[in-house]
Amino acid sequence: MTAQPSSETAVNPVAAQGLRGPKPGFSVTPRQNDKGGIVEVRPMAKPAHMQKRHRALLWSFFVCVIVPLIAVASYLWVIAEDRYSSTAAFTVRQEEGGSATDLLGGLAQFAGTSTSGDSDVLYEFIRSQTLVSLIDQKLDLRSYYATHWNTDPVFALWPDASIEDLHWFWERIVKVSYDQSTGLIEVQTFAYDVAMAQIIASEIVAESQRMVNALSHAAQRDAIRYAEADLELTQARLKKTRQAVTEFRTRTQIIDLGADIQGRMGVMNTLQQQLATELVTFDELTKSARSTDPRLAQSLRRIQVIRDRIAEERREFATTEVLETGEDYPTLISEFEGLNVEREFAETAYNAALAALDGAKANALRQSRYLATYIVPTKAEESEYPRRFIIVGLVALFLSLSWGILVLVYYSLRDRA
Repeated sequence: MTAQPSSETAVNPVAAQGLRGPKPGFSVTPRQNDKGGIVEVRPMAKPAHMQKRHRALLWSFFVCVIVPLIAVASYLWVIAEDRYSSTAAFTVRQEEGGSATDLLGGLAQFAGTSTSGDSDVLYEFIRSQTLVSLIDQKLDLRSYYATHWNTDPVFALWPDASIEDLHWFWERIVKVSYDQSTGLIEVQTFAYDVAMAQIIASEIVAESQRMVNALSHAAQRDAIRYAEADLELTQARLKKTRQAVTEFRTRTQIIDLGADIQGRMGVMNTLQQQLATELVTFDELTKSARSTDPRLAQSLRRIQVIRDRIAEERREFATTEVLETGEDYPTLISEFEGLNVEREFAETAYNAALAALDGAKANALRQSRYLATYIVPTKAEESEYPRRFIIVGLVALFLSLSWGILVLVYYSLRDRA
């Protein structure tokens, strides 16, 4: 017999289906599905409304982003002084050398004709404390940029600034861009009035020109000094070799060894010609006369005598000692040739050093390096700085990112707590 469901089960269908009861705070509306089962249906969600944490988040955004942004914008548009800019651009050029420079060869290296590093030196000079001091002495930059300290302390220089402080502030009022591949340098200066910005740019160009001239003059002085030192060495060497030749002539009592040798060789040449003539005569007699002809015997005797004389001359030339020296001619010839080669080399070196000195002096008469200014200091017509919209945009971006990061960090720590 099948048991009938009780009235309690019919009244509580959720319990009959073995389901859990509704969660606290929710009302349960039982419904039947297609299969006749009972399902639990939650009620519609209520409209969302502001919670306490949402108000705190908006308040933090207002305090951390909106308020500082309004303060920055107010300072830029109300307090900050307008600034004007002036732009100048230049590069270091070198005067093209002529044929004289090519003839001198290595002198160009001493003269410093390569300008590959001149622009690098000039770029560092513009950013150096030396240039800042020079321009400050002429224009009194510290007093000028400290004028608006009481009204615009963010962009002004403090009144009691030292030269180191002014050098630090120089990076804010002078922007230098340098293209190392082309050697082009562009300078942009900032001031509270148009004239001062242009004057500062002009002074930078003038001091850069003096710096380039100083480099050029120093290189030229070094070139002349090196050339003079080289000339002194070659001149001393030439004097030494000439003195050695004079001592050789005094010792051997031979003014011109070459002429003396040619005189001795002239006798040898004469004997050689006579020998050749006798040989020709002997050949003719051999073909036309009998073997018993006395002319053949006479010709043979003359040939033998000439040969003996030639041999004797050669022996005397190789073994005969020169008077007052105790040395033979081959030794003297070897010594004289060595002295002669040394003298010729010294004379060649002296002539080259003399030409190098003349070339260095000629190069010093003209300016081998010069500053080519392709953009003269410009004169502004309206104020472009400070760039207020760009600064406000960057500040807004930075503050928003910082606030967002802090919020994420806070919620991450709260969830782990």
